[in-house]
Amino acid sequence: MQNDYLARVYAGFLGMNVGIRLGAPVEPTIWTYERIKETYGDIRGYVKDYKNFAADDDVNGPVYFFRALRDSSKNGELTPEYVAKAWLNYARDGIGMFWWGGYGVSTEHTAYINLTRGIPAPQSGSAATNGKLLSDQIGGQIFIDTWGLIWPGRPDKAADYAQAAASVSHDGEGLNGARYIAACIALAFQEQDIGKIVELALKEIPSESLYAKVVEAVIAHHKAHPDDWESCLEMLHRDWGYDKYGGVCHIIPNAGVCVLAMLYGAGDFNRTVEIATMCSWDTDCNAGNVGTVLGVLTGLDGIAPHYRAPINDGVVLSGISGYLNILDLPTYAKELARTGYALAGEAVPQELEETEGELHFDFELPGSTHNFRTSDPFFLTLKHSTAQAAQGTGSLEILVDRMVRGNRARAYYKPFYTRADFSDERYKPVFSPQVYSGQTMEMQLYFDQWAGWDSIFVSPYFRTVSDQKIHTHGFIKIKPGQWQTISCTIEDTQGDMIDEIGIVVEGDTPTTVKTLGKLYLDEFRVFGKADYSIDLAKQKKELATVTPFAVNHGAWEIENDRLGLMCCEESLAYTGNYYAKDMRVQAEVELENGDFPVLLLRARGAKQSYMAGFRDGNVCIWRQDFGLEELARAPFPVEYGRAYQLTFQAVGDTLSVDVDGVNVLQVQDSTFTSGMVGLGACSMGRTFFGKLHIQEL
Repeated sequence: MQNDYLARVYAGFLGMNVGIRLGAPVEPTIWTYERIKETYGDIRGYVKDYKNFAADDDVNGPVYFFRALRDSSKNGELTPEYVAKAWLNYARDGIGMFWWGGYGVSTEHTAYINLTRGIPAPQSGSAATNGKLLSDQIGGQIFIDTWGLIWPGRPDKAADYAQAAASVSHDGEGLNGARYIAACIALAFQEQDIGKIVELALKEIPSESLYAKVVEAVIAHHKAHPDDWESCLEMLHRDWGYDKYGGVCHIIPNAGVCVLAMLYGAGDFNRTVEIATMCSWDTDCNAGNVGTVLGVLTGLDGIAPHYRAPINDGVVLSGISGYLNILDLPTYAKELARTGYALAGEAVPQELEETEGELHFDFELPGSTHNFRTSDPFFLTLKHSTAQAAQGTGSLEILVDRMVRGNRARAYYKPFYTRADFSDERYKPVFSPQVYSGQTMEMQLYFDQWAGWDSIFVSPYFRTVSDQKIHTHGFIKIKPGQWQTISCTIEDTQGDMIDEIGIVVEGDTPTTVKTLGKLYLDEFRVFGKADYSIDLAKQKKELATVTPFAVNHGAWEIENDRLGLMCCEESLAYTGNYYAKDMRVQAEVELENGDFPVLLLRARGAKQSYMAGFRDGNVCIWRQDFGLEELARAPFPVEYGRAYQLTFQAVGDTLSVDVDGVNVLQVQDSTFTSGMVGLGACSMGRTFFGKLHIQEL
């Protein structure tokens, strides 16, 4: 494996997100090339500022569908069936993940419905099932970037994995697009010339395919007119345009744009994503795909600071796990790289290992910030640095600029988001906190003081959502010139969520002498067992859910400080750390009508979890593993309108249920060892949940 493999994976994934963010504001087809040029001119930067960029299907797919490899594969192989399970497990039906444009209109929506009706992959996406037109739409290539990133220098394997994944929803030219783009990404690890990459990737698709023909047409035009990308776009409109290919977003015209942007971008990352955006059509998809290729090719140095800075190492997703929907790019790059090493049969370097379910920001990757922010850029300015490091070579540099006694500012990470954090609601992202009461926050700090009579004071802190209160943990005077460890235990938030963690910095000099210097932060961690409650009075209904849950089906409301559910089918809500192991969830459950209210533990998604609840005069424990199986039951007649204290616990392979403090049922099962918590109902009825408490054991 290459020495810079991790850094180039990071650059590729970062480049994909730069392209998506650049192209998203001009994605609808109403944004023609002429309209984009008239409105924004020759694009040389983001055309839209966002508070935070909301989720996008072009990043949802590469992250969530990739999980098929770790969830289902036992030997590193990938099959359409494995990816189909990821589709069903991680998507909220009709919300987020991808475009739910209707059966027979959206290829992904069509494939999803096929899967839920028992049509297996790859038949779910085949032309025989859905028709050639639907199977040839662009989705075949827009979700496959991660397969190229885990097969560096192996375009054949990258193409095979991309095809297996894409075949869940696509066929024909859709599969050719998946193979071609994945091959380009894999080739970018070993080839230095973008023209050579574009041509070599053709080996991975049939030479007689329409996809190969449009690629060859762009290559030929580029050779004849190497300095005129607009003329190449005119050629695509004339010979390969949307008027010649049906559906909402056909792959062939957009394939032409991808190759055009790569060739005329001439190996320049920034110019490549800019051209892809200005060409119109499916701008975020095209700029995202070529952004991955060029990110790998040019590395981190090739991505301009004005494109990289707004990403700030953080993206959000819109799958069923609110915990996984908050993605730190360096951490995810490590996960991809670990997979790449394993597939290559090589030992995974120790520095890539992480403890799942814990936050760990080491600032080792060049330029990495791990999505840290500042509350006041006048007093605190953040950037990556190699001047000081507690471990390794990197840290977060915080310029402390002219602070005096009484001045305070925060440097922080966001482990939770609400609707107010976003400018729009693209693909309805939902969130569960990554940090909870009972856990420990720890970091290393070093102060290089330049001016001021005295040092600075620093306190670790967290902020609660409903009251926006800053909870500090005792200010410590930082001794200049040495690393210090600061840690605290996060106290009970009284049912509120935490949306900021980090440090408060306060000056300690009079107004006549201002403190100036650089504070370095390294090895930032949050770990330990969570012990928290969810007070529904402090939650909101927003983003098609109720915080901090990801709801799937059903009508959910906050009523009288309880969570009310009315449903006519299985309707469940998920929250908590996706990697939690031994857990106890406790809630007040009141059945107003109907049957089958449940609590969930070790939920791996919509189709995998343990459930416990009331049904047909019994208390039962079930295993949901793409089909519901009862594991145990005990008689327990339930009265409508009466609130029961239901407790569901998993320790090792022992599952147990208490009702009103009395153990009524216990069973052994080892299928699932970790996952989210949740609640809901599995049949028609109306149920209320209150006084929720979740504890890691």
